Amino acid sequence: MIVNPAPAGWQVIYQQAHALLAAQLMWQWPPLGPPDRFVGLLAAVAQHDDEQAAWHGRGGHYGLTPAGAPANFTQKAFSLEQAQSLLAAARFQGRWRSLLTSMHLSVLYENLRGQKKETDAFLDELRTGQETWRRGLKINQKDAQQAYDLLHWCDRLSLILCRQEIPEMGRAVEIYHGPGGTITHTLSQPAAEGPLAVSPWPFREEAFSVSVEASALSQLQFKDDAELAEALRAAPVETLRWELRRAPGKQIS
Repeated sequence: MIVNPAPAGWQVIYQQAHALLAAQLMWQWPPLGPPDRFVGLLAAVAQHDDEQAAWHGRGGHYGLTPAGAPANFTQKAFSLEQAQSLLAAARFQGRWRSLLTSMHLSVLYENLRGQKKETDAFLDELRTGQETWRRGLKINQKDAQQAYDLLHWCDRLSLILCRQEIPEMGRAVEIYHGPGGTITHTLSQPAAEGPLAVSPWPFREEAFSVSVEASALSQLQFKDDAELAEALRAAPVETLRWELRRAPGKQIS
């Protein structure tokens, strides 16, 4: 979960919903590669946070901090089981999605190498799989990286939006470099309460909107996962929307 403090409690955005927001952002880019590959890339970004632990309704404290608050995903330890399940699910959609998903897992968890034998074995499996899938797809490392960079870019911008990290006073925050690795994009809000601007502008349309659903919790602490799950099921749901508009004079990258 993505958990933000709110005036009346907590705002909770499921990681799978954040991934769908990332796919909305990718949809606005000019298609990268042939249609089947671009659709596969969309699937990879839309499902990159699937296979989360099923903690709902069975007690325990997986979804909670030690103080009993809803736990943000950054407060949870690496789950080898979740990563393995995500890669296994990707394989049912083919080598292309498997390659992209594997690259994402490598980026997220390669820094854990050397801590546990089981994790190292999984990281080695990712590397081996990537080489095998590239050969089978007849795609080189450069083209695979270009596609993955777009996935990472959309993931990063979605997280900035979901985690309320838009700077104040028109300041800009770096998103990530786009496909090709030569242009780094920034996000800003030139006018308070106005549309957001990405510079340089990479999208097909001059303006568009994206959205994600968030649950509003008024209870601050929970005794266990079951109580949190029940509160989330009963919580009012709000649709958060953002308008993105090309700033005057900014060229499409």
